[in-house]
Amino acid sequence: MRLEFYGAASGVTGSCHILEVGRSRVLLDCGLIQGSREEEARNREPFPFDPAGIDAVVLSHAHLDHSGRLPLLTQQGFRGPIYTQNATRDLCDVLWQDAAGLAERDAAYLSRRRGKAEPPLYTRRDASVAFEQLVGLRYREVIEVAPGISVRLLDAGHILGSALVQLDMQDGGDARTLVYSGDIGQYDTPILNDPTAIEDADLVLMESTYGDRLHRSREDSVREIGEIIAAARHDQGNVLIPAFAIGRSQELLYLFGQHYEDWGLDRWQIVLDSPMAIEATRIYWDYPQLYDAEASKLRRRLHEMPRLQNLRLTRSVEESQAINRLHSGAIIIAGSGMCSGGRIVHHLKQNLGRRGCHVLIVGFQAYGTLGRRLVNGEPRVRIHGDEYQVQAQVHTVGGLSAHADQGDLLRWLGGFQNKPSVYLVHGETEAKQAFRSEVRERLRIDAAIPAPGDILDLDSLELTQGRH
Repeated sequence: MRLEFYGAASGVTGSCHILEVGRSRVLLDCGLIQGSREEEARNREPFPFDPAGIDAVVLSHAHLDHSGRLPLLTQQGFRGPIYTQNATRDLCDVLWQDAAGLAERDAAYLSRRRGKAEPPLYTRRDASVAFEQLVGLRYREVIEVAPGISVRLLDAGHILGSALVQLDMQDGGDARTLVYSGDIGQYDTPILNDPTAIEDADLVLMESTYGDRLHRSREDSVREIGEIIAAARHDQGNVLIPAFAIGRSQELLYLFGQHYEDWGLDRWQIVLDSPMAIEATRIYWDYPQLYDAEASKLRRRLHEMPRLQNLRLTRSVEESQAINRLHSGAIIIAGSGMCSGGRIVHHLKQNLGRRGCHVLIVGFQAYGTLGRRLVNGEPRVRIHGDEYQVQAQVHTVGGLSAHADQGDLLRWLGGFQNKPSVYLVHGETEAKQAFRSEVRERLRIDAAIPAPGDILDLDSLELTQGRH
């Protein structure tokens, strides 16, 4: 039995690991590499393994940095099942079709510009083929995904359908339990349940996105949002919120409904400018059994998706373009969450040079992305080849992140009673190193940081350097 580390072993995106038990080979996630143009170009490189040799995939959740290369995997020969939570299956259909559409449009643009055909990373047909290979599971359902490997999914509290993956492995007389965290959510997040506590495992493959920092409290973050909205109204500007279509967009609308009167939202035009977020919101509404107690109570009182009185849902390109005529009084939620593409980029081009504009960053921003440059306070940024001066005020509200912070990560890991061996992935180098120190000092648990291509022998727990 062994585990090979590939994507997200040296950064935050592109999650991908291979579990081998006897002759069975199971892939844990297969995500897009996101960030700079150079980093994203790596998505076109061949997989460091034969896709046709994979028996099955277990997918932790729908976000593209965990799921986005699965259409590419099937395009290149993978024919097995992709096991995931039922809600994740529905969300992947929306995300993959959107990603494929963007890839096709980008390829068409490059083909015209370069005068030769440039193929997309994958097509909408590829996305449809991959979707047919998805197998939806309920939380806590146990299924053998390949000979010697059984899986149980538990609620990770990150986004709807996100899962902690418990894998029970048997090879001859040897048995091991591996828990793969995927992405862990914050405790006390609106709509979603807390991450499920797990008491026993031999080893834990764990994310560390915010392993080096603490978020502001949710109460302080909610108060800060209200203050930003009030300041933007005083400044007679717009509020731009780059938001991931799945997770943060739904939480923001939920908060707007809760604080509609407190924040004076009746004096604003609220725009959800994302066809994908609109569809994802409908899917959220279809899974009340996954809500926490407060959201479940709200759901029982209503018979249709809750709507803010002044909420506009803009699906078409023409509707999105019309938003650019709003110079003040608009709260615009649009993707992508890292400002690396999508409709938010066009709104930033129109608004960054306005002193009255406020940009509200509510999620993780990877190195190399436009969102990261805004968070870093760069006075000028380049968008679509042109340079823009940043006059707008940029606010980072970490308390709304979908990711657990250092305290929440330690809280979840501390739930293991037998102190398993821990391997940290899905984090920048500083975050992983800081979190490893905290795990060793505060929990007295051994933690290692594997490199891409490293191989872990699950019998001896010996980590060896790989080929990549």
